[in-house]
Amino acid sequence: MQKKTIETHMAVYRFEELDEDYRMLVEKAKEQVKNSYVPYSHFHVGAALLLENGEVVAGSNQENAAYPSGLCAERVTVFYANARYPDVPVKAIAIAAWTDGHFLAQPITPCGACRQVLLETETRFGKDIPVLLYGTESVYVLERVRDLLPLCFVKDSMQ
Repeated sequence: MQKKTIETHMAVYRFEELDEDYRMLVEKAKEQVKNSYVPYSHFHVGAALLLENGEVVAGSNQENAAYPSGLCAERVTVFYANARYPDVPVKAIAIAAWTDGHFLAQPITPCGACRQVLLETETRFGKDIPVLLYGTESVYVLERVRDLLPLCFVKDSMQ
């Protein structure tokens, strides 16, 4: 038997320590929580993408009584960006969550399906996408989506 270790590295910042572009992107994600449609979970999530052309695309989670028919904020945002700007790579993504009248103290991470979609976007353009996960006490910054999904399934996996 052989054992292997997988490590994920991230930086932990206070919001004020982020550079101007990252602070702006986090603020856009935070603004999006108010656009969530979450009558079942009451868990509001906003996401914002900074594209290489300078555009910012943002979205929020949308629930449905037929549970699997809803969509997470990250996928809403990525799919909209890919539909509107199909040839423009993503420079960074920020994610924020709100529940019970306030933003979470610690950041949330994307679900597995969202991680896979974000990874596909990163792979599609061949460029790392930094991930900013907002919490009021700290902001996690990962250098690339792949760090969220170390044992990932990508096109090369099918070779």
